[in-house]
Amino acid sequence: MQRRTFLQTLAGAGILGSLPLARALAAGATALSVDDLPPLEGELTLYLGRGEGGLYENVLEAIKKRNPKFTLNIRRGVTAALANTIVAEAKAGVRRADIFWAVDSGAIGLVNDAGLARPLPADLTGQLKEGFRYDNWSPVTGRIRTLPYNTQKLSADKIPDSVMALPDSGLSIGWAPAYASFQSFITAMRLLEGEKATAEWLKAMNKRGKNYAGELGVVMAVERGEVDVGFANHYYTLRLKAGKPDAKVDLAFSKNDAGCLVNASGILALSEGALPINFIRYLLTREVQSYLASEAYEIPLVAGVSPPEGLPPLASISPPQMDLTRLADLRPTLDLMRSVGVL
Repeated sequence: MQRRTFLQTLAGAGILGSLPLARALAAGATALSVDDLPPLEGELTLYLGRGEGGLYENVLEAIKKRNPKFTLNIRRGVTAALANTIVAEAKAGVRRADIFWAVDSGAIGLVNDAGLARPLPADLTGQLKEGFRYDNWSPVTGRIRTLPYNTQKLSADKIPDSVMALPDSGLSIGWAPAYASFQSFITAMRLLEGEKATAEWLKAMNKRGKNYAGELGVVMAVERGEVDVGFANHYYTLRLKAGKPDAKVDLAFSKNDAGCLVNASGILALSEGALPINFIRYLLTREVQSYLASEAYEIPLVAGVSPPEGLPPLASISPPQMDLTRLADLRPTLDLMRSVGVL
């Protein structure tokens, strides 16, 4: 969906829907349209983790324009810092945020584990695909860990099925250990494989891996041929290829390990009432999910919305089963990475 079309659709005056929300849900709709939702009226404060180059901001602006009786106050910051702020404010007896939209589910887990998230109704969580339904928070869009590789230097069948085998593969490898998504990946590895195996993997990788500041840098290095393969969320490769169709890079996937973990951005309600819940409903609409899939190349997590172009269906990939809120346990990961000299 083109940006202009999305903004025009979402920001049109009034709610024109022919189906009330209850009827739309009862009809077994997959992704609802904004036309099926009640108008937003009142005031909310959103704590917004930075992400996706302003595309989340475009969504918020469109929602505000569509709902003239709705006031949205936004506090922007690094996702992890905002999560810590919410917890600290709660300990001080203060609640300034009504909603928290995080670019990483680990930060959501931190707030949820502190007992601050409000339960979500079953009709909302039921719109999400199986495996992404949680009682107290809603994933918004997904991102899968991938192994981008240089198509001039090797083919996908030359890449091991397990990320644990990569240090001994003989391939040159790019990574970004200081990057938040990479650290969530290592947290998943630590939970799936154990502390000892993860420490040994990090030590071996530290001798072979070439460091980059971020995962876009990893993908660009792979495309230039500086390294054979790298670690990155899927959308960096898809965005590069969208701007450079002849780019010498493609995606490979490991099998049933942290290397193909599907993580998610997520949102939770911190205050009571219908308004925070109905705001969350807007982020799960067909229009918003389609926009983030086409513009940000993120994975829609409600049924009936097409995935970003160039990404295989999730059903053809074998990610590990994991409660994403467990990724909040980041401190042991950072301690481990520091102890082996990666950070």
